[in-house]
Amino acid sequence: MTFCLGVKTEKGIIAISDRRITSGSEVSSEKKVFVHQTKNHSLFIMTAGLRSVRDKAITYFQEVLEDEDQSFDKLYKAVNSFGNMVKRVAIEDKEQLTAAGLRFNLSAIVGGQLENDNEHKLFLLYPEGNWIEVTQGSPFIIIGNSGYGKPILYRNVKYTTPFEEVLKLGFLAFDSTRVSANDVDFPLDVIMLEKDTYNIIEHTFEKSD
Repeated sequence: MTFCLGVKTEKGIIAISDRRITSGSEVSSEKKVFVHQTKNHSLFIMTAGLRSVRDKAITYFQEVLEDEDQSFDKLYKAVNSFGNMVKRVAIEDKEQLTAAGLRFNLSAIVGGQLENDNEHKLFLLYPEGNWIEVTQGSPFIIIGNSGYGKPILYRNVKYTTPFEEVLKLGFLAFDSTRVSANDVDFPLDVIMLEKDTYNIIEHTFEKSD
């Protein structure tokens, strides 16, 4: 399991993801955020689900970006392309995973702003490759272990909530999840994208921070 949170505010996007990876009795730490940015062209992808599916879909998408990056002038087009890569992995691996008793369950939060987007955008991508857009009426989304952090956010996060307060509430939502579930833990990756800057800022925090 994992904890990935994306919040869209009037000032920009904040996203938070843990690095805990559990596989049976084995525990490891791996980054769950992929960032791509060039001039007037910034996006990130956070994922929850099988690591093998995630790595394969991201690898395929990186190849697409190498060849077609400039054809994505709006973020939804990049989300469509990544969804197609998830569908491709499903065609290749879903039957074998199911036979092994595993579930094809990759979900993703995709955020950013491309040159022809009128504002920053945030999307939730389902394992089937379809998506919904996060809007002002419901400005955040959690994938992975979501039950413990949602009450804090439902009560306090609004589209107009200042960046600093969103960060604090996001940390509280993560910490509520961390202390309640053994499959979510530090290190913590934080993404910040201010509206119209096309500049994603990344920070990584350890528990001591």
